[in-house]
Formats: sequence, structure tokens, C-alpha cells
Amino acid sequence: MIRHKHIGRIGALAMILALGLTVLLFFGESLGLRPASSLPGYAYRLFDSSRVHTVDLQVEHWAQFIAEAPEEAYIPCTAVIDGEAFYQVGLRAKGNNSLRLTEDYGLCRYSLKLEFDHYVDGGNYHGLDKLSLDASFQDNSYLKTYLVYDMMSFMEVPAPLRSFVWVTVNGTPWGLFLAIEEPEEAFARRNFGADYGQLYKPDYRSLNAENADVALRYVDGDPASYPNIFDNAKFDINAGDQARLIEALRVLSTGENLETAVHVDQVLRYFTVQVFVMNWDSYLGHTGHNYFLYEEDGVLSILPWDYNLAFGTYALGMTDPIRDPDVLINWPVNTPARGETMRKRPLYHNLMKNGAYFAQYHAYFDKLLAEYFESGRYEAVIREAQALIAPYVEADPTAFCSYEDHLLAVDTLLEVCRLRSESIRGQLGGEYPATLAQQAEHPESGVKAGHVDLRDLGDFEDLENAKARQDAALRAASK
Repeated sequence: MIRHKHIGRIGALAMILALGLTVLLFFGESLGLRPASSLPGYAYRLFDSSRVHTVDLQVEHWAQFIAEAPEEAYIPCTAVIDGEAFYQVGLRAKGNNSLRLTEDYGLCRYSLKLEFDHYVDGGNYHGLDKLSLDASFQDNSYLKTYLVYDMMSFMEVPAPLRSFVWVTVNGTPWGLFLAIEEPEEAFARRNFGADYGQLYKPDYRSLNAENADVALRYVDGDPASYPNIFDNAKFDINAGDQARLIEALRVLSTGENLETAVHVDQVLRYFTVQVFVMNWDSYLGHTGHNYFLYEEDGVLSILPWDYNLAFGTYALGMTDPIRDPDVLINWPVNTPARGETMRKRPLYHNLMKNGAYFAQYHAYFDKLLAEYFESGRYEAVIREAQALIAPYVEADPTAFCSYEDHLLAVDTLLEVCRLRSESIRGQLGGEYPATLAQQAEHPESGVKAGHVDLRDLGDFEDLENAKARQDAALRAASK
């Protein structure tokens, strides 16, 4: 038998290489190497929605943090996620009206934001730079945001990942929250690839201002005319980025050649869900905000955000909010806002003036109704999530509602979805009014929803009743 004189060295080298490969396979991600899977590490860890995860926030002075929460200032904390500790994580309260009202009612259950790279350059949770912990403010079902993001994903609209988490503070129970992937670098990379474009979160500084840029109206060619967009850029921007977005708004304002400036198919899918869920704390409402704007190569997309006031429950800032369920659940899909608002919302209005786009919008409604609602998928999503979170809701020390009110809210959400689906099916078929003008002419036409009380989904009275419960939880967590 002939043996090569270096065979021993070759064999030893092969063993070293095999051992090295094994180490990389098992520990590569912790060493900074990403797996070949298209999903980032955080997607199949915290955002595995098949179970309730745990987040322990280790904060030295929790009572002080709560007292100063309305300032939205960051403090450092240790976040232990499913038993894994992350140090020097930025923590702050978040929200707009929800934050203000939580303070006004003397409550302490704020939605929270965790920023892993706030204090540590490159800090991340398995590739994720930032996440939110949503408090389910005015959502006794705990499911409105969860359900809408599932609907958006079903309609192939890029939506944040989400999962339920049991939050503790220094080991003391604080409550059941919804963890949400914040749309920033990791979100953009996951949805649009390594060469992603620009991401903005347009928002108003004052509702009394014109806020034309938040409504995506073209003003002129000066970037200074769009502060509510460019001051809310998620990434560094330059003059070229500004010029591309402004040109896209200019084209949008003309109503012509829209596909050169708008990702029409994606936007139509987004508005299909947006209109179904009757969310007026949004681009289609008085405020015109609560969305993300994505621009790539001069083409705009609109992305979903913030649905705790969906399903007809938005009443904040309205002097005479509509409460009649017959009106709300039959709200027309062809004119989802009054004319004075619609004319100032070109991303919806100018697309719908195009006959082909309008027909496609209806086709997407047909898909959503047939495959998500009439198929029973929505009920399965709601019931499975309800069963998963039930023991946590029952034990939630800072809940905005009782467990019995939670069960009522889930049943109400199911009924609202069923009736809304039935109404829109009738609108598409010409059986029910599909515009506000038609609805004014035939006010009695539509599904009968008088047995539904939308306040059961969450209302101001719940905030009043939650104070004693939340005060007790704060004392326990501050010992």
C-alpha cells in the first residue's frame, strides 16, 4: 500500500477545517455571521408569534422613569429577552395622544421603545436596532394592531413583525404587551434588501398648521417646504434624496404617469386594508399621519403603522365623533373620507381617479373578503391569538380593562369584522351605498349593526377604571 509522505498533515488539516466549520455553524451568528436564511435572527426569535415571549426591564428607578415618561427621554436599562441579557439598551416611553392621555388620566402603562444602539454603537438584538412594546391603549381585545398587521402581510404589504410579550420590571409583573419591529434599518433590509432606499415617518408638529407635506401634497421644489417629511427621515439623507421625493410628489399632484412616481400596486393593497379597518387616525383621517413613507429610485410606497384606534374607535380630537355602528360599519369604500379631506390626500384621491387603478382597488377588496374574511381566516387568527394570550391577560396587573371586558372586546372585534366584510361585499355588488353621497340618499341601506357597541373595544371609561389597578402595579414594581 503506497502512502503519501504528507498524508498525516493533510488529515490533521482536514480535521481542523471540519471542526472550524462546525463552530461556525453553531456559533457563527453570535460571532457576527448571518445565516444563509433570508430571515434575520430576530425574526425567528422574539418574533416567533407561536408563543408569548418574556422581556424583563431592569431599571434602577422605575417610579422616576414613569414620572418622567411624558418627556420621552431615553434612560439606559438592561433588557432580558427570553432569558438573554442585553446591556445599555435605550428605553423611553412612546406615543402621541396615547401618551398624553395616559398622563392626563394619571396612569402608568405607557407604550415603550427599546433602542439597542442608542448608547452602544452597533448594539442590536440579533440584527434588530429598535423595537416597540405596545401597551394596547384603548384596545381591550389586545388584538387590533396584531390583526391589522396580519391583514397587511396577507395582502403582501411590508408590515412590521410582531409577537406578544410578558413584560416584567426588575422581575415584577408589569403586563402583556405587543412587541413590534420598528421600521428602521433592519426592517428596510429585511423587506427591501441590502440596497434599500429611504424611509420617512411624516408627522405634524401642530394640527393647526397646514401640514401639506404630511398629506403628501406637492408645494414647490424647495426641500424647506417639506419639514415634516425630511426632519423625520429614518436614515441620513442628501440633496439627491430630497430631489427624488419632491419630484415624485410633483408627479403625484398631476395625476398622470403615476407609476413613475408611485408603487401603485402596493399602495392599492395598503388602502384596501386601511379602508376596511376604519382607521381615521391615519393618512385618510383628519390628522393625515401614522404611516411610513418609503422611497426607492424616485418611487413612493406607503407602509402601515399604529392601529390601536382602528375598527371605528377613533374619537380623539373630534368635537362630535361618530358613534353610530350602523354608520361606521357601513362606511363607504369608494369615498372613505369626506370631500374636503380627500382632495387633500393625493396618494388616495389621484390614484382613484384612474379607472384601471380603481378597478384594481375593488379587485383587491374582493381578494381580501374572499380569502381572508369569508374563508374564516380572520376568525382563526383572532381565536388562536386569544387562546395564546388568555392567561396573561387575566393576570395582567396594569391592564386597561377587566378580563371579562377583554373577552367581550374579542367577541365584539369578531362581530365587527364579520359585519364589515358583509357590508363591503354588498357595496362591491351595488346592494349597499359605496359613497358618502349615496349613503346620504339611502341612510337605511346597509348591514344592521345596532347590536354592536364599538366602545366595548376600548373607550375613555376604561381609562378611568384602570387607575387603582395601575397604581398598585407601580408600587409593586418600584419596591
